[in-house]
Amino acid sequence: MAAAVARGDLDATVPTCPDWTLRELAHHLGRVHHWAAAHVEKARPEPLSDGESEAEWGEMPADADVIGWYRAANARLVATLRAASTDVQCWSFLPASSPLAFWARRQSHETAIHRADAQGTSGPIDPVPVDFAVDGIDELLTGFYGRPGRRLRSEKPCTLGVHANDSSWLVHIGPEGPRAERGEGAADCTVSGDPNRVYLALWNRGRLTDLDVAGDPALLDLWTDKATVRWS
Repeated sequence: MAAAVARGDLDATVPTCPDWTLRELAHHLGRVHHWAAAHVEKARPEPLSDGESEAEWGEMPADADVIGWYRAANARLVATLRAASTDVQCWSFLPASSPLAFWARRQSHETAIHRADAQGTSGPIDPVPVDFAVDGIDELLTGFYGRPGRRLRSEKPCTLGVHANDSSWLVHIGPEGPRAERGEGAADCTVSGDPNRVYLALWNRGRLTDLDVAGDPALLDLWTDKATVRWS
């Protein structure tokens, strides 16, 4: 992430996050690292308030200091996760075997996706290990889209099937929102392909239509339009 920001133009628009410049992307991810680290360090039972969050990350750096500031935020996060007790109890917001496992997983994928955003402003996007990509697909589908209430919804119930390597998922989308499960089954549309491409495409960092598609392609438009994850 730091290397991608260093070789880019801080004023460049991020193609996959068009509301942000590369500078704003770096600020965002650094803030998220400080925010995440604070929950683990302080064993916070509830999320930080806006004021508490701002106190953790402080003023945004001058452009000449962006890379060092981001590296320090990342280093704080990594050191916090390594030093924390495996049974630390703190707030988290997706299912996981423990709060520490949640934060390590969530921040890993937060970083990987935004690293892809940063690299995409000036060149090719480096792949991640296959197992990591599969885990990222699983976190997105069974975590973020494993529960109802998100913007992804359809008055006519439908199902999206996803295949990557030997792993499969079904995302059932209805009026109440999505519900995802691991495994194979009947689907109105199925996408499959290399895990890295599926990982990025489901995060809307690539085109779903570039994957192997079987079934009703209109479901892909629904995903692209409605499957968005906000502040995480």
